[in-house]
Amino acid sequence: MTHSATTWRFPAIFWTANSVELLERAAFYGMYISLALYLSRVVGFTDIEAGWIGAGYSALIYFFPMIVGAISDRIGFRAALMLAFALLGLGYAGLGFFPTKLLVIVSLFLVSVGGAFIKPLITGTVAKSSDTVNRARAYSLFYMVVNIGSFTGKTIAKPVRVSLGLEYIPLYSAGACFLALLVVAFFYWPKKADHDERPRSIGETLRGMWEALTNFRFLSLILITAGFWMIQGQLYASMPKYVLRMVGEAASPEWYANVNPLVVVSLVVPITHLVRKLRPVTSIGIAMAIIPFSALTMSLSSLLSGNVNVAGWSVHPITVMMVIGIASQGLAECFLSPRYYEFASRQAPKGQEGLYLGYAHLNTFFAWFIGFVLSGYLLDAFCPEPTTLSPDVQALYQTALAGKGTMPAAYAHAHYIWYAFFGVGMLAFIALLVFRTVTDRMDRKKESVGEAATP
Repeated sequence: MTHSATTWRFPAIFWTANSVELLERAAFYGMYISLALYLSRVVGFTDIEAGWIGAGYSALIYFFPMIVGAISDRIGFRAALMLAFALLGLGYAGLGFFPTKLLVIVSLFLVSVGGAFIKPLITGTVAKSSDTVNRARAYSLFYMVVNIGSFTGKTIAKPVRVSLGLEYIPLYSAGACFLALLVVAFFYWPKKADHDERPRSIGETLRGMWEALTNFRFLSLILITAGFWMIQGQLYASMPKYVLRMVGEAASPEWYANVNPLVVVSLVVPITHLVRKLRPVTSIGIAMAIIPFSALTMSLSSLLSGNVNVAGWSVHPITVMMVIGIASQGLAECFLSPRYYEFASRQAPKGQEGLYLGYAHLNTFFAWFIGFVLSGYLLDAFCPEPTTLSPDVQALYQTALAGKGTMPAAYAHAHYIWYAFFGVGMLAFIALLVFRTVTDRMDRKKESVGEAATP
């Protein structure tokens, strides 16, 4: 694009990329919201084992982009997208048809490789099909599509889990990915100029990697925003098990989690417009200030006695506080994600958008690896799988779920899980304040010697 005026109009490839992103996100989140339950209930892993496996899988999805981003720049976005969706479809199909411990790990590896391609490819396409004036708008549209896909996937996951079983959810995900493969094959045609921008040699690619890793601001913000995503990732690591164990099997953690994309889809465009004149780090700072209190809100159900009347409905206190906490996470995302992607894309030399936007996802690599592992241990300590308890304690637990008694001692401090993540969020916010202070001082020093400050 060469327009210098602000616009919401983008080329066809932008919309094709967003269409396949919607399908991939629907597939991913449909399976992801069910992953912790699937690993424990279908495959037979313990909470701690499931935490480590979920951590490895989640982290690889966000680690591999720094490798495959460079590959994508070299082989071309179209070929890389087709490879990605083929791997995703095979991986999800493997989860559905072969739910044994070894084959599940192999299948998750295939999904992680395929998913790693998608991250830099789609965000790179958004960068290539927008100019600097309209890039924030392009990313706000992209992020809205991401959350429509997230909402769709989790909405479908609940009836599939209840009516068919957890093992059928990955088959739905496989179907969505194979459909996306067809869309790419017939409709995704980058301009020749995009191919001309790809690095020409391994040396150039390695130099680009070095530039990304030695960019102080970029790397620092990756590490700081990992704190944000460690909390947000608990929608998938801790929340489904926590809700089903504390509220009962009739609860709908998939639909609780949908509050997040619903808020994002509704608010990301107007909020991006509202903060368009703020520096990216300022908008990110607003998000980092909100996110720890979302975790604190989730812990507060312990202060409520009995169900809460909401518009004439009797609602479990955990449901009420979960929905409020998840909604605040969605609000925080609206301030963070579009501006963060914009920040990352501005760091990239021309032709290396895929590489840099691959590195941009390293924040989630750190966040979800640490977050899933921590989740497994916290669940085991404060909100254990009921079947691991003695028969007497299980009887007390079932009585409490029926509303005829209090939860046994094993669940008395289940809300401590959310205190831990509140602490994580506060540390990340303080780190961002330090980052802002240091970088502002660096900019003032550059200005004082006549150098232009970094945007």
